[in-house]
Amino acid sequence: MGIGLGVGYLSPVKTLMLWFDKQKGLATGLAVAGFGLAKVIASPIMQALQGATNADGTLVDPTKTYKMFFVLAIIYFVMMFVGHLLLKKPEGWVEENTKTKGISPIAVFKNKTFFGIWLMFYINITCGLALISQEKDILTFIGFGAVGIISSITAVFNAGGRLGFSAWADKLKDRNTIYKIIFILSIAFTGLTILTNGINNRIAPLVIVLLCVINAGYGGGFSNLPTLLSDRFGMKNISTLHGLALSAWGFAGLSGNQLSAFIVSRTQSYNNVLYVTLVLYILAMIVSFVIVKPEDKNYSSKLSM
Repeated sequence: MGIGLGVGYLSPVKTLMLWFDKQKGLATGLAVAGFGLAKVIASPIMQALQGATNADGTLVDPTKTYKMFFVLAIIYFVMMFVGHLLLKKPEGWVEENTKTKGISPIAVFKNKTFFGIWLMFYINITCGLALISQEKDILTFIGFGAVGIISSITAVFNAGGRLGFSAWADKLKDRNTIYKIIFILSIAFTGLTILTNGINNRIAPLVIVLLCVINAGYGGGFSNLPTLLSDRFGMKNISTLHGLALSAWGFAGLSGNQLSAFIVSRTQSYNNVLYVTLVLYILAMIVSFVIVKPEDKNYSSKLSM
């Protein structure tokens, strides 16, 4: 499933950038927003297919779990098969770009700009997952009852961030500016929540806004990654570069959830999670200002073997 997700994620994004060269952010944002909205659409469907649960949370009919996977497999197969029939590159592009040099993964990670992009993407996803994974527990802790509704709202912000931030980036001189904005907003609302002791004081509106901002920044960081890479390194090897950069997502998946779970289990404090993520967001902002420099037309050639 992980391999399929990775392969299926890359191809449509690159193809959209080829079709909409002037609005790459909007095009990829629409595709990546669908990735985020899947939580809103699929979760209730999966719950309905699994049926009722007992008081302890176990399923009344455990066999419905594997039946659910059969149903989803059929639905996803039809959607993916139809999608692959429709997916094609613009006419003329293949002929003009069939001969491209390979790139060395070692050379890629030695490139300061690529490593800077990788690092700030990794930190943004780690911080996002650290808070998103604790979202329901934090809302329960502050005594907010409508946890399901807020989870759906934050999921909409997640998808909205993917579309909004990427479309906004189309109008900016440097797409890296979007990452700076994401980090500044994340730092501001995380810092405000810490200063007001918003979680312990159960300031629900502030905590909800924080979760919405973090979700939007998490999504925006995703959708702007391929377009920022294409601006810095060109389109020739964008699938390879995007794939290598998405390794940060894989590592963040290992570190983000575990980071917040470890902090909460050891300190019994959600505030300490905020302190750690605040420091990480500041580090990511420094990277975006200091390491990820404006466009250099020679970057792509520096990655060739």
